[in-house]
Amino acid sequence: MTNLRLGDTIPNFDADTTKGKINLYKWQDNMWVVLFSHPKDFTPICTSELSKIADQEPFFRKLNVKFLAHSCDSLPEHLAWEKDILSQCWDSPTSELPFPIVADGDRRLAKLLDMFDADNCKKNLGLTTRTLYIIDPGHKLRFALHYPVTVGRNTHQTMDREILRIIESLQLTDRIPQVETPVNWKVGDKVLIKSDVPEHQLSKIFCKGTQIEYIMAKGTIRTTKEY
Repeated sequence: MTNLRLGDTIPNFDADTTKGKINLYKWQDNMWVVLFSHPKDFTPICTSELSKIADQEPFFRKLNVKFLAHSCDSLPEHLAWEKDILSQCWDSPTSELPFPIVADGDRRLAKLLDMFDADNCKKNLGLTTRTLYIIDPGHKLRFALHYPVTVGRNTHQTMDREILRIIESLQLTDRIPQVETPVNWKVGDKVLIKSDVPEHQLSKIFCKGTQIEYIMAKGTIRTTKEY
């Protein structure tokens, strides 16, 4: 089993999905991917999660993000399950899911992508955790979240707010590597200037200005809204 850590390259794989065969790297193209796993098809928790994620997909598409679902069942089961999922898409009714579901009946990909907790990792057909990975266009793992099998995600708080916010932060700090986002940051708020950026470079990097928010015992907290 692969032990994935933030910054690792997600291994490439080929898989059968509800939208045909895919190769992860080719399918991803130059986009960000939110990959999320589910322990089993047809369960109430998983069905409700996938329907809410389908409702929220348009907001993520604007940020160059694709969704990729994963569940440890067969392709025929996934295709039958889609009908239940679509019936729960009340906010944005649709005739098809806007993302593929990966079939992984033998748990090959779940093992490759480190989706098991300690109790299930040695079981041949163990259940996966509810894993969520954010993968950047360079195939690097940038964020990971693991919910226990018995705990459903909070799609209203986590998916349409926190995960969206994290992707916005990652994209911003990739574009401007001299900054980082503070607690509770959202788009439009001030960002922190990294402490290792020299004072004499500030005016060159941030021509519209910076602010000193707080003078600490060791250094200062500097911010800017230029991004």
